[in-house]
Amino acid sequence: MTLRVYNTLTGSKEEFQPLHPGKVGMYVCGVTVYDYCHIGHARANIVFDVIYRYLRYAGYEVNFVRNYTDVDDKIINRANERGIDSRELAEEFIRAFDEDMATLGLDLPTIQPKATEHIPQIIALVGRLIDKGIAYESNGDVYFAVEQFPSYLKLSKRNMEEMRAGARIAPGERKKNPMDFALWKAAKPGEPSWDSPWGPGRPGWHIECSAMSMEYLGDSFDIHGGGKDLIFPHHENEIAQSEGATGQPFVKYWLHNGFVNVNQEKMSKSLGNFFTIRDIVKSYDPEVVRFFILTAHYRSPIDFSDQNLKDAKAGLSRFYEALQAAAEAVEGCPDSEGGSDEGTALEAAFREAMDDDFNTALAIAHLFEGARNMNRLIGEKKFRKNAHKVAAVRDLHRTVLTLGGVLGLFASDPSAWLEKQKFSALAELDITSEEIEELIADRKQARADKDFARSDQIRDELAAKGIILLDSPEGTTWKVK
Repeated sequence: MTLRVYNTLTGSKEEFQPLHPGKVGMYVCGVTVYDYCHIGHARANIVFDVIYRYLRYAGYEVNFVRNYTDVDDKIINRANERGIDSRELAEEFIRAFDEDMATLGLDLPTIQPKATEHIPQIIALVGRLIDKGIAYESNGDVYFAVEQFPSYLKLSKRNMEEMRAGARIAPGERKKNPMDFALWKAAKPGEPSWDSPWGPGRPGWHIECSAMSMEYLGDSFDIHGGGKDLIFPHHENEIAQSEGATGQPFVKYWLHNGFVNVNQEKMSKSLGNFFTIRDIVKSYDPEVVRFFILTAHYRSPIDFSDQNLKDAKAGLSRFYEALQAAAEAVEGCPDSEGGSDEGTALEAAFREAMDDDFNTALAIAHLFEGARNMNRLIGEKKFRKNAHKVAAVRDLHRTVLTLGGVLGLFASDPSAWLEKQKFSALAELDITSEEIEELIADRKQARADKDFARSDQIRDELAAKGIILLDSPEGTTWKVK
């Protein structure tokens, strides 16, 4: 199956054909670095990290650019509140962003440019737009004239007349048309500024992404990504200023991830349901957060809640339990000369799911089927004496790990991961590990004494407290329900 992606620009799924065979240029809007990242940032960045990983797995050479917006009104205002320089604040939250993304297991992009390091490119792009009559200077500000770009709003599919009717010129703005947007802002006292042909000032929000993406990917490139909230005005304005300057199509495929709701409500600081990544990973393993996000298709809305995260933790635990069981089951077994086609079939199903607009939810469902097949084979009689079944489990184990890696999952040692989750969950229960071990010892003695009623009583007592006992020839272990 050929990779197909949903293109926001055309409103349909299209066969993915990069501009240059075998190579992909991808730009994803980064964060404005004035605060810690929240769960919405986690979703967007995990989604495009997986797209980046899958494209490389599929054999493409990917040039992935993700920027930092490090000059902006929000940064300036927050720095003033704290009484520090805006550059100091921006660098603080760039470091925080990098730490959060590393915590979530993201691969580094090819390059992570900062807006403040590309002022010459921004000024040059603004100058080109003025020279073409698509932008104009007004008392040190420079605005893009939307009426000079006939296809404005082609990405968001909004109605120009309706928008014009509701638009207003804010106090202090010097634009001719309420719909025009700032490319360059004249300097105000105490704000960071750079010299330009229009006087001291700083970039508008939208122009930086056009300048940086074109610097590293060219006038036209393959994929531009971000959250749905960026479709208008940010991405719409990027198209206008980029295509207005070059006369060339800016981006071939526009990809946007869906929103994150919290307990079925829109996330908002005013509603008190605003969670930073740092808040979340205090209670949940970062891989659980990643797994939770990937269990929904990237374009669909996703509901962030304790119950959904607990479900995700349980699902991820089942994978690690299957991987651990498979590794232990085949340990010491000789390799089979015949091999197995189990892994090949799983990989084909996984690729078919991912080739359908990066359907991670379906891809994970196929991986679950692979894990179930491992457990089924291991549970069959005389498993270790059946070379074909041993080969099948080895093949499935290797394939689940490999494909999980494409999603950024299963990188931990299963035993260590499960032990960590077990004791983390135990902290919420009314029992200690020492008490559990004492009851397991009592149960062992009861069974030796053939006091099976007492043995069953202990099992039921632990189950009531949320502890499941696991009996095996090697002894009894436990896990949290």
